[in-house]
Amino acid sequence: MPATALPRTDLIWDWLSQVPDPEIPVISLTDLGIIRDVQWRGDTLVVTVTPTYSGCPATGIINLDIETALRSHGIEKLELKRQLAPAWTTDWITAEGRDKLRAYGIAPPVDGTAADGVLAGRVSRLMGGNLTIQCPRCGSTHTQKVSQFGSTPCKASWRCADCLEPFDYFKCI
Repeated sequence: MPATALPRTDLIWDWLSQVPDPEIPVISLTDLGIIRDVQWRGDTLVVTVTPTYSGCPATGIINLDIETALRSHGIEKLELKRQLAPAWTTDWITAEGRDKLRAYGIAPPVDGTAADGVLAGRVSRLMGGNLTIQCPRCGSTHTQKVSQFGSTPCKASWRCADCLEPFDYFKCI
């Protein structure tokens, strides 16, 4: 593709906003905040991706989905760059992404509870200490953690005491 015909990066971001997360397909990779950068280096498109955690089992599928989406738009020269630092945090999930999670029945991370560099506070949050989690179905805050482990490694199982429905909570990282 000649440099004059290279798609603008804002258009590429739009294309990437249509790529769903393979574990939670209601949210896009851009909503999740794992696409860190998109830039042209000559005629090669470089997309920087930060996985939700270094051992995320979906990383290979995510990379394949990014490559498939971009190649379907005519991108021939592509480099996927994995960036582990700074580590991904749930603070990077967009407001729209949080709304999509809630509408899908997954309680989004509580604002301000992601990693802040203070180990004791992070451990307390990861273990669900004193969090008020709103039920994504009825909105009640009368909820309780059932298990630290949910349907995927990034979620915990909770239950609403009012509507009695179980739901996943997207853990803060």
